[in-house]
Amino acid sequence: MNDEPDQELELTSALVPLFVITNGRGLPPDHAYERTALVSAHQDATVSAPTLSPEARQVLELVRDGFLSVAEVAAHTHLPLGVVRILLAQLEESGLIIARKPVPRAERVDREVLNAVLDGLKARFGA
Repeated sequence: MNDEPDQELELTSALVPLFVITNGRGLPPDHAYERTALVSAHQDATVSAPTLSPEARQVLELVRDGFLSVAEVAAHTHLPLGVVRILLAQLEESGLIIARKPVPRAERVDREVLNAVLDGLKARFGA
């Protein structure tokens, strides 16, 4: 017999397989829900919430009060990014959320900061 005390078993996987959460759907195209895309719920989205899966309802609750990025939604729900992207695609097809594409890198520059840097360089080195 084994003299070691019984060790508690740990769950190493989720109780619900991920393909059940997504209803077997595939990933949307990569550009559809980038990690930095912003997502928010429509104003009347909570009316349809009882008919959603628990995971989709959780996503909808998170984005109800404002915009969150896709990465933030994944972090708050503790679901893989791919699963969150599929849930967001389902919610957008149902008209429950709005997704805004991320701002292109070239448009993210803050002109006030650039002007302040330029003014500082002019003051330091003259121009």
